[in-house]
Amino acid sequence: MTTPEDRKYTEEHEWLTTDATRVRVGITDYAQQQLGDVVFVELPEAGRTYSQGEPVGEVESTKSVSEIFAPVGGEVTAVNTALNDTPELINSDPYGDGWIFELTVTDAGQLDGLLDAAAYQKLTEND
Repeated sequence: MTTPEDRKYTEEHEWLTTDATRVRVGITDYAQQQLGDVVFVELPEAGRTYSQGEPVGEVESTKSVSEIFAPVGGEVTAVNTALNDTPELINSDPYGDGWIFELTVTDAGQLDGLLDAAAYQKLTEND
């Protein structure tokens, strides 16, 4: 399992890269391994504003369905439409081409409450 150091993480197994006003979000390598083969992704609605912790979509695998949550509040500015045709990108490249959506952050202070790579690794060791 890989956990890149250049990201923030949530307890719900999402990762974020950020430039302080915009974040890109996906699910972690750990999460995709737990889900198994991803067969469908329900993407969030571009242009819609979500609150931190609000469900924004779902990832469906051969094993189960898991909700995707907004790690911080903001407006969705982009979605990875490649996942409509190739949802398995989440399995093959969870930290790259398997990204799910981008949003503009409404409260940058929410980023401070997220986990760093070491804290996320510790969280998954207890699962």
